[in-house]
Amino acid sequence: MADPWLALEFGADPAERIAQIGAAHEAFLAAGTTSGRVREVVARSWERSALLDPETTAPVDLADDALETYRAAHPLARVMPLFRDLLGGIAQDGAHLMAVCDAAGRLLWVEGHPGVLRHAERMNFVPGARWDEAHAGTNAPGTALAVDHGVQIFATEHFVRPVQRWTCAAAPIHDPASGALLGAVDITGGDHLANPQSLALVRATARAAEAFLAGAAPAAPDVAYVSALGRDEAELRVGGRRIRLSRRHSELLVLLVDHPEGRTGEQLGLDLYSDDRRHPVTLRAELSRLRRVLGEELLDSRPYRLRPAVRADFRTVTELLERGDPAAALRAYPGPLLPLSDAPGVARLRRLVDGQLRAAVLAGADPGLLTAWTATAAGSDDLAAWQALARALPPGAPRRPLAVARARQLAEEYALPRATFLQRPGN
Repeated sequence: MADPWLALEFGADPAERIAQIGAAHEAFLAAGTTSGRVREVVARSWERSALLDPETTAPVDLADDALETYRAAHPLARVMPLFRDLLGGIAQDGAHLMAVCDAAGRLLWVEGHPGVLRHAERMNFVPGARWDEAHAGTNAPGTALAVDHGVQIFATEHFVRPVQRWTCAAAPIHDPASGALLGAVDITGGDHLANPQSLALVRATARAAEAFLAGAAPAAPDVAYVSALGRDEAELRVGGRRIRLSRRHSELLVLLVDHPEGRTGEQLGLDLYSDDRRHPVTLRAELSRLRRVLGEELLDSRPYRLRPAVRADFRTVTELLERGDPAAALRAYPGPLLPLSDAPGVARLRRLVDGQLRAAVLAGADPGLLTAWTATAAGSDDLAAWQALARALPPGAPRRPLAVARARQLAEEYALPRATFLQRPGN
């Protein structure tokens, strides 16, 4: 297939394909393996969805006043007139729906013919419902968010059976300044949507939304974005430039972002060096080189601080946690902060971010979030998380034996008594 994100090859019989994928879906539920008849993007999504009951219904997170308040403040609210201009005709033709979700997969707007909307309500395809893969399985908006790419999901490619009568196409939308994921736009309907035009339409609509947001945003050169999670060298994006920094400059930038009020040379020395020597001459030289890399307009001294308003990926994670959204925080977390850095200030901040995220995931006891956390570098050896995952999964869940085995293995490595590693009867 020329485009792996398209559901059907040219000339394919939709009914025959529905039967083939349906049989593969049943085989996957029984044995946990997929055949070559299933597209790679769908097979990987089924694996991520394997913890779900295939008869489940997407939960509703937000309703009434809470939903209205949340979506009114969402950046994509400004783009709704554009979405309606581009997709409104499709949404009112009696066969399709237009939907817009946030980065956590919450449907914010679902619009279309009243009759189609009534059918969609039966599967909770309604504003406020969570349609990320962790809660609704394989579906176009949820999978588009998971893989950060436009995609079609056709009929029996959906993981959850009540959704398999529908076909949908969705594309992610990003903040044009930071590149952060804002959500996705989707069209949903019948099997006839499995064509190149529907996917091209949502992709073009998503790009138009990003262009609109870029044009609506103030043209301010004083906004910068720092990416430092899951990478040893930070990247700074500012004024259309992408600047990859050295290890030491990455540490300095992260420390300065963490202290927008500024730091003295002595404070930076304590945060940067792991021995008792303050290295004032070396520090001044590093800051001088950093100023040349960033530009004179970005770095102030006395105290040292960044001049522009700076956004950073590790700050995004902590802000989402403060708003009570661990799922979105985990999505925004590609890995530990500058993992190879031994600078005391960076190490403290790394432990803080990881610790807050871990605590939120453990407190929620959500199998999907626990699975995602144990798949990270910080969570792969987290005994408590593996124990919590094993407790959260029902006895018949395909992944539960893996969680139990990993918890046992870690308990043995940590020399803990076997009886304490998993508090669940029958193990």
